[in-house]
Amino acid sequence: MATPKLKSGISGEGLSIGVKFGIGVGFLVLVAGAYFFVFFGDVSSQIDGKNSELTEQQAKLNEAETAKREYNKDLAEKARLEALARKQKKVLPDDAEMPSFLSTIQNVATTSGATLASWSPGEESKEEFYAKVPMELKLFGKFHQVAKFFYGVGQVDRIINMENITVRLKDAGDKKTMSEEDKGALVEVQCLASAFRSLAKGEAGKKRRREGGDQQPPASETPAAPAGGQ
Repeated sequence: MATPKLKSGISGEGLSIGVKFGIGVGFLVLVAGAYFFVFFGDVSSQIDGKNSELTEQQAKLNEAETAKREYNKDLAEKARLEALARKQKKVLPDDAEMPSFLSTIQNVATTSGATLASWSPGEESKEEFYAKVPMELKLFGKFHQVAKFFYGVGQVDRIINMENITVRLKDAGDKKTMSEEDKGALVEVQCLASAFRSLAKGEAGKKRRREGGDQQPPASETPAAPAGGQ
């Protein structure tokens, strides 16, 4: 008599193809899910970290660009102020610069066609905010040349005031060596040319006297450097 065989467990031979396919698909989904969770989850975390870092770096870049614009603005302002200071030094230098003062007068005289016959520097006098640098001048030329000379002095950078101007016809004795065209047309001019300089720090000048004693004038009445060359 044959002995019956008992089945233990589940054998793949007893499963249909559909069940096997379903188990395979489920296994693949499980593996794919684990792979995605482990790998892509880590990648996503890295991407978020990089995006955060990028945002931070972009903010720093924006700050740097703002700082650069402010720096360029300050640099341009510094250059403007330095140029203004250089221009101011030409208008009102720190010292008398007598050679430069005389050279300016001579150049203007030569350009205008007038003849600078003599010059004599005077004693400097200090005012409250500036010092006056005088020079006595004597020149001659035709009337339009003298007029051009005074106009030219008014066009130079440095402030130069022309004061105490006297004009007279050239003496007949001075005309003996002149051409007929020049005779009777020349005039002689004597004047006081005054340039100015700024006072150094701590250098005392004369204070303007006001009623009730010497007082510092209020800001609204503070005198500027005298007008002249401009």
